[in-house]
Amino acid sequence: MKSSACSGLDAYNSKIEGFRDIEYPSLKGVTYLDYGGSAIPAKSLLEDAAADLSTNLYGNPHSACAPSALAGRRVDEIREQVLRFFNADPKYFDLVFVANATAALKLVMDCFKDHCDATQRLSRCQRRKFWYGYHRDAHNSLVGIRELAEGGQHCFSSDQEVEAWIHGSNKTSKRQTGKQLRLFAYPGQSNMTGRRLPLSWPSDMRASPHTSNVYTLLDAAALATTSPLDFSDPASAPDFTCLSFYKIFGSPDLGALIIRTTNLSLPTILSSRRYFGGGTVDMVTTGNTPTTRFHAKKGPSSPPHAHLEDGTLPFHSIIALSTALSTHARLYTSMRCISAHTSALTAYLHASLAALRHASSPSCSSPSPLLTIYNDHSAFADPRLQGPMIAFNVLHRDGRTLVPPAAVERAADACRIYVRSGSLCNPGGAARYLGWEAAQLRALYEREGLRCSDGNVGVIAGRATGVVRVSLGAASTRADVDALVGFLRERFGGGGGRETGVGEEDSSGEERSEEEEEEEDAVRVVGKERVEDSGSTEDSSAEEGGFGGEKKKTERRRWMMMHLLSSCHRGMRKSSGIQQQ
Repeated sequence: MKSSACSGLDAYNSKIEGFRDIEYPSLKGVTYLDYGGSAIPAKSLLEDAAADLSTNLYGNPHSACAPSALAGRRVDEIREQVLRFFNADPKYFDLVFVANATAALKLVMDCFKDHCDATQRLSRCQRRKFWYGYHRDAHNSLVGIRELAEGGQHCFSSDQEVEAWIHGSNKTSKRQTGKQLRLFAYPGQSNMTGRRLPLSWPSDMRASPHTSNVYTLLDAAALATTSPLDFSDPASAPDFTCLSFYKIFGSPDLGALIIRTTNLSLPTILSSRRYFGGGTVDMVTTGNTPTTRFHAKKGPSSPPHAHLEDGTLPFHSIIALSTALSTHARLYTSMRCISAHTSALTAYLHASLAALRHASSPSCSSPSPLLTIYNDHSAFADPRLQGPMIAFNVLHRDGRTLVPPAAVERAADACRIYVRSGSLCNPGGAARYLGWEAAQLRALYEREGLRCSDGNVGVIAGRATGVVRVSLGAASTRADVDALVGFLRERFGGGGGRETGVGEEDSSGEERSEEEEEEEDAVRVVGKERVEDSGSTEDSSAEEGGFGGEKKKTERRRWMMMHLLSSCHRGMRKSSGIQQQ
């Protein structure tokens, strides 16, 4: 008899499979497992967006003619529509359109840096410097802000260190002063392992006398793909949140910076940005003297986006974003439904991967595990703690030597199974899970030629430098998981046979070189096979997608997730956009 989890998963799958071939023809015959990189746009989204743009006449919003006025109204409406998508009341939040999440991060950095530079005319004792703290398990784009933090920077190595800092019980708290302009940034979800970090930190920091004046920046690029971000409580929301819409909807290629406007000191910081472009100033004169070289910025009553959106917005992409929102709701009902589905599917994926073993042989009575999975294994049933993403490496039969991650990706690619390998632009996460020290990685860069973007380097000095990452999305199904598991079992686990040897042909029909085989045989795992989650998961109080929620027991959460799957299944049956074809 099937469990309730499997029943709920199968019910959702049947609806997805009913429209997937029509809405996602590019997925026919392939297994796409890189939703962490980008979602796939639905066919009807692209068709409806094209129909809108070809039917309506939209002009540059900075002009006054009727087509331009129409475009301007649509941009304003969609800005509010997107805020409502995240339960963010426009009275308390503003949204700035940017190219992507990285552009949003850089925009915040520019504002903080320029605000500090603007105080240089004051005496030294009054000068405010920009201090920056960030979590170790962060994307490069988040780490890069440290380079302009003249007031110092600190990399927090774990969730526990962050919480000790919030409560004033570590050295970082004691070294800081109230005069410093401080910003703390962290990812809502690791883009490497899918581990989800506490969303309660912004409210915890405001409640603590040690961190109440620290601004918070949440990188939600990975989290927002399948989690229902909920900003209904402004008091517990981050000051800044960045995300990319193509990771949620597949299209358009657009990002956003969501700003909590209830902080009364933020307008001064945001308006301190020195650069200005068209649309962000009230007056500009040109000349060579201080008198003739003049510009007046937007007034303090203007919303943040009026100060920060330089030049003409990508208004065609913004208009297409409205279509993306409506298409997404028609196909999937809600982000809560997507979250419940992907959480159940991830639990199924994790259980299937963890169960993989090498085929037994006369010399080995106890088959060894096929994979080493990086993260707390108990988190995969709880969407508060784990997103739909799994990082792993493939082990040889001896249980110690690794197949290079890039070799696994190439073999999967040949079978039209699309995953991602490497360090995934997450240096802190890669170092932690693979057992590297920062000094060692720098030495590898200088002496061995290790590069972040080198997809051919899987091991150096007998140790892995990357992982294989699988990420699920709204359109993922159980069949996708089964395809991956079957591929790993047959190609690397000797399912029905033994592992491919030196000089033999692999499953793609291509002969493997001795150089490739020697590289694989040289890889050795150093450190623990399973790295425990450094975060205080039991103490995390935030509900999934919410900020400052209350604790719930794991079994209760599982039951609610299955109940939600059933509710979503009923809702999707009523949706005209999801009918069995």
